Amino acid sequence: MPNEVTDPVFQLIKSLTRSEKRHFRLFTNRQGSTDGLKFLQLFDAMDKQAQYDEEKILEQAPRIKKEQLANLKANLYKQLLSSLRLYHANHNPDIQLQEQLGYARILYNKGFYQQSLKILDKVKVAARQAELPHIALLAIDFEKQIESQYITRSLRGRAEALSAEAMELSRHVSQEHELSNASLRLYGLYLQTGHARNQEDFAQMKAFFKANLPEIDLKTATFIEKIHYYQAYVWYLYVIQDFKACYRYAQKWVDLFEENPNLKHTHTTLYIKGLHNLLAALYNLQYYSKFKQVLEDMERFAADKTRRSSPNIDLLLFMYLNNNRINAYFMRGAFSEGIQIIPELLEQLTLRQQQLDPHRMLVFYFKIASLYFGSGDNHSAIKYLNKIIQAKDSSLREDIQCFARILNLIAHYEAGEDYELEYQIRSVYRFLGKMNEQQQMQIEIFKFLRNVGTITPLELKGAFITLKEKLIAIAAQPFERRPFLYLDIISWLESKIEQVPVQEIMARKFKQLK
Repeated sequence: MPNEVTDPVFQLIKSLTRSEKRHFRLFTNRQGSTDGLKFLQLFDAMDKQAQYDEEKILEQAPRIKKEQLANLKANLYKQLLSSLRLYHANHNPDIQLQEQLGYARILYNKGFYQQSLKILDKVKVAARQAELPHIALLAIDFEKQIESQYITRSLRGRAEALSAEAMELSRHVSQEHELSNASLRLYGLYLQTGHARNQEDFAQMKAFFKANLPEIDLKTATFIEKIHYYQAYVWYLYVIQDFKACYRYAQKWVDLFEENPNLKHTHTTLYIKGLHNLLAALYNLQYYSKFKQVLEDMERFAADKTRRSSPNIDLLLFMYLNNNRINAYFMRGAFSEGIQIIPELLEQLTLRQQQLDPHRMLVFYFKIASLYFGSGDNHSAIKYLNKIIQAKDSSLREDIQCFARILNLIAHYEAGEDYELEYQIRSVYRFLGKMNEQQQMQIEIFKFLRNVGTITPLELKGAFITLKEKLIAIAAQPFERRPFLYLDIISWLESKIEQVPVQEIMARKFKQLK
């Protein structure tokens, strides 16, 4: 029987491109005859498999004994990584610079100190240009090691100069870590709870932000320090729902790359994330013309054949492009048009399932469900909402977990599943009780759906109008706006009042904004 446990070596082999496989074979040929290389036989056997099956591997490579398999796999893994390191070195300046540091070490060990120092000097310059101060610091540490032995004595005051350079770089590296730590922790808080729910959440987030964000001088800060500084502000402002200020800081983030275009290729993931966060702020501001322009910038970058490419970068572009393309359909109210991309999107999600984290999958399921709901296909919406509701980790993105359940109630109501609706209402009440997650919008929706069965057809329009008026008043309150970022309940109520599809209401609003 195939071993269903995912094997790291097998995973790595199946991720290789055709050119990476060809390079691996050339790489192994350098070691002499490949006939006796058992790890290469193991590679061929695993490469032919669709699923990892240990028994079939031993059948296809009879020279490999079962007791040898673990060691051979470890050796194969090492060889594959060595080959990939060499293959991708030209596209990764950090790999190239680490390699140069290795050469400097070899020359030092051979006693060629001047040659070693020349390489270290080049590494420092290149590392600074590529905004990789931690590598420059490694080069300086090595320089200090050589100078401390009084070998070169080439310049007066060299020790003082090296010490001052090391102190400066250490300060920048330390500050980068403080800023990136603050940004990462803010992102972690967002993944847990989403946007601030009330004044207490806001106060806690503000206190956390002030306590953890170090003060920096932007005039002397490095590129990466500025990026992490803007990134921390973007997350903070996004969580507290100050989208105008969030937009300004996200724009500063992207502008920094436009001022330093060469760094788009050395820090590609940071550039892509900057574009994505700018798009998120624009979406929440409903600033469509600017949103469309930034999305086109991301699409051009993705299509640029000269850009740095890797499975990681391609995965980020896949996620961010599809996420924001769907948001564009939402903004235009073009739900029926949007559902046309779902089959291909689902196919890609299946292919990338092992690479995508649970959070990303939840986001995609919620957006797919929202597209179906907006197009009027309530049963398909329920199908994808159930994927969120049935997720094992209910603590991840509590906000999406919550609003998926609210949308599920409305979808059941629209689908006319009254019996199921009563069960769903009780279930959601229990869930929200555990999550301590009840806001005024949710309470009013519950009241309406619980009593909708007692409302006569003639009274129904008036009930929708009353609920709409209540929700408009609720939406005007700063910390009660959060539910409306996920569900455009107002447009849905207007569609019920006017008896037209919800996407028609949203498309009309979009035209009025243009």
